[in-house]
Amino acid sequence: MDILKSRFLPLIALIASLLFLYFRTPSSNKSIDAECSLLTQDHYWIVSKRVVTPRGVAPAAVEVKAGCINTVKEGEYDKSSLQNAHVLDYGHAVLMPGLIDVHAHLDEPGREEWEGFSTGTKAAAAGGITTLIDMPLNSFPSTVSEETLKLKLEAAKKKLYVDVGFWGGLVPENAFDPSALDKLLKAGALGLKSFMCPSGINDFPMTNSTHIKEGLKVLAKYKRPLLVHAEVVPESESHIAHGSDESDPRSYATYLKTRPPSWEEAAIRELKDASEETRVGGNAEGAHVHIVHLADSRTSLDLIKASKRGGSSLTVETCPHYLAFSAEEIPDGDTRFKCAPPIRDEANRQSLWEALLEGHIDMLSSDHSPSIPDLKLFNEGDFLRAWGGISSLQFVLPITWSYGKIYGITFNQLANWWSERPAKLAGQTNKGAIKSEMDADFVVWMPEVEFELDENYDIYHKHRNISAYLGQRISGKVLATFVRGNLVYSEGKHASAACGAPILAEQ
Repeated sequence: MDILKSRFLPLIALIASLLFLYFRTPSSNKSIDAECSLLTQDHYWIVSKRVVTPRGVAPAAVEVKAGCINTVKEGEYDKSSLQNAHVLDYGHAVLMPGLIDVHAHLDEPGREEWEGFSTGTKAAAAGGITTLIDMPLNSFPSTVSEETLKLKLEAAKKKLYVDVGFWGGLVPENAFDPSALDKLLKAGALGLKSFMCPSGINDFPMTNSTHIKEGLKVLAKYKRPLLVHAEVVPESESHIAHGSDESDPRSYATYLKTRPPSWEEAAIRELKDASEETRVGGNAEGAHVHIVHLADSRTSLDLIKASKRGGSSLTVETCPHYLAFSAEEIPDGDTRFKCAPPIRDEANRQSLWEALLEGHIDMLSSDHSPSIPDLKLFNEGDFLRAWGGISSLQFVLPITWSYGKIYGITFNQLANWWSERPAKLAGQTNKGAIKSEMDADFVVWMPEVEFELDENYDIYHKHRNISAYLGQRISGKVLATFVRGNLVYSEGKHASAACGAPILAEQ
């Protein structure tokens, strides 16, 4: 018996220690759960020949521990030091900071049939997006108060495959009520969003420049941004908003005429004046104005440049669909391409790329705005009546890369547009770059791999047939996505549980 004890006790101890290591939870509350990750380790290394850090692109080994980046060994490192570690070697695949999409409509609660937290964040994970910021409208009710933000948080429970933050809404009913805005911001809204034209959502009415200035005063106390849909219908052009009786509603040119660049220009002129309050010494110093989905690369962009030069705290985004498509190529009746502001002409598309490369456009976002297929009116093909919005979450990285290659874009530019600058806008100081002490949010992808978005491609959006990107042959296949150390997506498989976290602004 003593002999048996002497033989088996060490084995029992070894098994016990292995079980402890397998099931143990880190001291941090960002622990690895067996269902949250396709990995069981909470301490491991990722190795790649192409790691994108703020210093550039180089071979590197990245140590992940308890959901955070512990160490980054760039260049030639001592491989023997990793002999006893768990190592994920991705070879020549690109390891980049996870994408942060600051402009997505997930439509829950109230319109889960349009998208929803589960399908939307699954699609995001499959596309290399590790953080989404959800817009306050297209759900019902819209997120315009402390109470409606709580409804969002409740609806999101156990449905998030990536981390999700929330913008609140600035609307006429709360714009002159600082107490209501205070409560919304203290409840965790990362900033506010407003429309300068009708939004198409009944409980999210448009604001004017007076509302915007009042909102900026409150936001200044919290140092958070105001995001603005910048289109205004000039009084002299109000008659063109619905087209003429003689126009063909199936023609994209008809729709394009109903939302001319002058609408963006008029709104940005008003915003230019309002944003002066954000300058040093202004009434809203500390606040920030962010113009969403810029489509006009001409006068509107010139106004933005002038505002920045004048010292206003202002940034601007555009979206992949404005960089990928031009009005001339949109088929009649194909309402998948309808969005607002509209996709403009080819010369405008090229100018948007130039502005992005020159730094005048600060970042990119998806403006993922799906609906049920019936609202796209595919049978009628009526651009004037169909719901506008491009469904895109899963595709933004390969689309940006595929259309940007001709302009010579770099991996570091991608990381700036999709990670570093969006993180700053959303106040996420622990995200957006591969460096020590940051969240271990990564996308691993192969830029050289081409694929077709056809009926055989796995698409995780709720409605795969409404995306304008279907039928495209693109390059840049996402291999894996990590969210705070959890391997949430790998080679067509998601983690079995949705363990993304809601992001709330800190006081």
